[in-house]
Amino acid sequence: MFEYDGIKIRWHGHDTFSLTHDKTIVTDPYKLSKKIDADLILVSHNHFDHLSNDDLEKIASPKTVIVAAKECIDMLQGISCKKIISLEPGKEESIDGIKIKAIPAYNITKINPDTKKPFHPKEDNKIGFFVTFHGKTFYHTGDSDLIPEMSDLRPDILFVPVSGTYVMTPTEASNAVEKIKPKIAIPMHYGTIVGSQSDAIEFKSKVRSCKVEVLTKE
Repeated sequence: MFEYDGIKIRWHGHDTFSLTHDKTIVTDPYKLSKKIDADLILVSHNHFDHLSNDDLEKIASPKTVIVAAKECIDMLQGISCKKIISLEPGKEESIDGIKIKAIPAYNITKINPDTKKPFHPKEDNKIGFFVTFHGKTFYHTGDSDLIPEMSDLRPDILFVPVSGTYVMTPTEASNAVEKIKPKIAIPMHYGTIVGSQSDAIEFKSKVRSCKVEVLTKE
């Protein structure tokens, strides 16, 4: 666990983080090892390791709002929750004082050898999330390469993938840090599908412009 100005940040593996103050925000819940009392759940896209109905059912309740990329909405209809909101790139929502802006998330160089198309095509409108919570800003890139839409976002905290194959490599992620300009970067997307902690450590060794926190999985 890492605490930033009273907000507790926990990494639950892969792309799953929880941000807790008076409310708890959870991103892309997948293969959770513990129950999380979620007020707001953010789902970046429809791949199984980001949209997991089994995990959503464990942490969603009648008070929970789910904000998800438009391509996810049909798959979420069976989840018991307060409300499901669709969000497209560039659009914003405010939920109980928490501001959420959708940032595009897509591949430029990661090509599926079977389809000859990107693993995460731009036209799918998959998203990352720029969240303002108790006056602090958090940018979760979703599954993405370094793209122009990321430049100069300047969040307090950046959650960035480092495993390569489907997302940025450690080197690409360190380059993304230089463009995004966060105060603190936290690596993700390793240790489950592809990548390992060595990718997170390599990423940390390459970043010069900000502090890097490599979190222990909870």
